[in-house]
Amino acid sequence: MFEELKPHLVELRKRLAISVGALIVGFFVMFYFHEAILDWIVQPLNDALEAVGRKSINAANGMVTTNQVGGAFFVALKVSFFADILFTLPIILSQIWLFVAPGLYAHEKKMILPFIVGGTVMFLVGVLFAYYIVTPFGFDFLITFGSFKFTPLINIEDYVGFFTKIMFGFGLAFELPVFSYFLALLGLIDDKTMTNFFKYAVVIIFIVAAMLTPPDVLTQLLMAGPLVVLYGLSILIVKVVNPAPKEDEEEEEEEQKEDK
Repeated sequence: MFEELKPHLVELRKRLAISVGALIVGFFVMFYFHEAILDWIVQPLNDALEAVGRKSINAANGMVTTNQVGGAFFVALKVSFFADILFTLPIILSQIWLFVAPGLYAHEKKMILPFIVGGTVMFLVGVLFAYYIVTPFGFDFLITFGSFKFTPLINIEDYVGFFTKIMFGFGLAFELPVFSYFLALLGLIDDKTMTNFFKYAVVIIFIVAAMLTPPDVLTQLLMAGPLVVLYGLSILIVKVVNPAPKEDEEEEEEEQKEDK
């Protein structure tokens, strides 16, 4: 058994080595630009603090702080790694595909470019949606709440960790149509499977949204809403790529009639 797995383990090690190597090189590139990246990351927070300052005199001195020795350095490492993953995502996706490709048919192997481009674009769309739509509402609400009593002093280490969690959460969530397409292409799912799972998917989506977003209803809905729409879009994509057999549809209709 081990001899059968050995070639796959060698291939996996090769793909992991290339991915890790790309991440290491990309990290040093991103670290060179870490100040500009950090400015971009902190901008939504600064906008929220300025908005609070305009609403409340007591909160006019709100600021971003650090309370750790070397805190700025570790934040630079975190933001560099965050940008590094975005920068090397096409390489990582290509290695995932090349690892899976030997088990695919010839026509399926040609889908490497759509997989890389589609996966990268949808991840970036999710990140940008979170940055420009979700975080402004979430940060403004959370920081404004109680600002008439307290001066907001935001710890940069906590903020960066919170920010990256939201960005990665939305990025991965927006990959749903891409992965649904390729799972359907491989024949692992069909539209009937996804349709039957829809009610459970909605519950899971709202649970995930509650875990990944600030603790207010607005931002949770801003994540859950698009995810439900993306799930519906995924069903339509799967229906085109790998529709359920008509026999199954007829049996399902008969069962529904019997239930009535």
